[in-house]
Amino acid sequence: MQKQLKNGNFYLGVAVIVMVILFISSSMTYQQQSQVSLIQKYLANEPFKESLSRISFNYAGSEVSVSAKGYVKFVEFFIRKAAHFLTYFILGGSLYLGLSPKLKQKSSVLGLLFAWLAATGYAATDEFHQMLTGGRTPLFQDVMLDSFGALTACLIIMLFHQFKKHR
Repeated sequence: MQKQLKNGNFYLGVAVIVMVILFISSSMTYQQQSQVSLIQKYLANEPFKESLSRISFNYAGSEVSVSAKGYVKFVEFFIRKAAHFLTYFILGGSLYLGLSPKLKQKSSVLGLLFAWLAATGYAATDEFHQMLTGGRTPLFQDVMLDSFGALTACLIIMLFHQFKKHR
């Protein structure tokens, strides 16, 4: 296992697993993925509704607020967007960690750039895949959110490596 971590293959394996999970997820309709009933069950008393009611913004041309979506769909929106960010955070980070040993003395910026662009490219193809799936809406804004998640992971890892190297 230590060798797999050192040569980056473990992390590339994690990236492949994340991509398979994302592909399967994109093959599902909104109804198959919906967490509305689960949220209704566990948040039936609508905690923090008053505070959340003060939040309102536009995402992909639609208003996102408790008044526009209702409490449950508003909460689900944030869960779904957090899932976008976090899965691509893991994808981008695992690609960066998987590629870093293979680049060795070459620029860590090159590894960051490749990992980030690969994750962003996968996000774009994933949204295209959603377009082919019934009941799904592909959004450019989701690609940007995914891309930001991947970039965030790559930057954190790169900064951590730089900090560790200088210590």
